[in-house]
Amino acid sequence: MEPGNGTFLIANPHLNDPNFVRTVVFLCEHDATGSVGFVMNRKTGHTLGDLVPELKEFDFPVYEGGPVGLDSLHFLHQYPLEIPGGKEVLRGVYWGGDFEILAALLSEGRIAPEKLRFFLGYSGWGEGQLDFEMDEKTWIVTRATPEFLFSEDEKALWKNILNHLGGDYKLIVNAPIDPRMN
Repeated sequence: MEPGNGTFLIANPHLNDPNFVRTVVFLCEHDATGSVGFVMNRKTGHTLGDLVPELKEFDFPVYEGGPVGLDSLHFLHQYPLEIPGGKEVLRGVYWGGDFEILAALLSEGRIAPEKLRFFLGYSGWGEGQLDFEMDEKTWIVTRATPEFLFSEDEKALWKNILNHLGGDYKLIVNAPIDPRMN
């Protein structure tokens, strides 16, 4: 499968870039000019309230979106009617939208945390960069699903998706990070 909007990039076990070891990246934008996505399985240690003072009472976890734009906050959600301005990336899953309306809905208790995910920064590839990485077999690509996107067990996400894919992918789940340690 080729990368595209609404797909997961699953890091191959041999990928030794510290930004992406054993990561699952959700691609939100992919075209000839480049790609943008978010690492789904690394929490930052910050909460939404830590980063947005007016929402200090909300302890929603914030994930490392990637190594780019670390001064930017992004979000995925499943509230297309309530939060205008988002881009549908996968059926029923939206990237961004009106943050002021989101903040008001949170304050009113009208948003369920299990239908939201916040990211500090993002993962980005310039023109041809992801294609090169695909040629190098850096990533395994599969369709994303809301069940994995909003999974609360982010530490097991990489393994869970590979196990779900089955076949040969089940064999690499337990591959060591450093093959010399095998």
